[in-house]
Amino acid sequence: MDFTGKLLIAMPGIGDPRFEHSLIFLCSHNEDGAMGLILNKTAPGVKLGDILEQLDIETADAPHAKLPVRFGGPVETQRGFVLHSADYESQVNSLVVNDAFAMTATLDVLEDVALGQGPAQMLIMLGYAGWGPGQLEDEIASNGWLTTDADPAIVFGEGDTEKWSAALKTLGVDPIVLSASAGHA
Repeated sequence: MDFTGKLLIAMPGIGDPRFEHSLIFLCSHNEDGAMGLILNKTAPGVKLGDILEQLDIETADAPHAKLPVRFGGPVETQRGFVLHSADYESQVNSLVVNDAFAMTATLDVLEDVALGQGPAQMLIMLGYAGWGPGQLEDEIASNGWLTTDADPAIVFGEGDTEKWSAALKTLGVDPIVLSASAGHA
């Protein structure tokens, strides 16, 4: 099954503190593995304006300068990614995930954002989450993750602390009833 464009909801007891209560948007999933971005973990103290300044990008009144930057995952944590609405496509290279989402990892998206010409909705991340061939499928089969459709209202609209619970609720699951251990009959 192809999980591209889906949300991964970390189950309690996932076993890796970097993913506790994580909600991940899967940008790609195929026979070579999977790549996703954690949506609900902010990189402490880092704002978009800091990154623009570090990259010497002019910020003509940059209305987005105060946007928080998120911890997208433990792989390549110095590399930036912008998950955004599909209304924007980089002139260099955007990965169009589906009708609602795209991801751009080139400098031009930040330049466009600084000029007020970027996507209508976006999340800026440092790092990503990655899985080798079959690894994600094994983790899902071992009850490490639940999957659900990606709703732009959750991805772009919910606060970081509410995203995980909101995604669970789309499946009819109350976060309070989840247990960290599986039961056996």
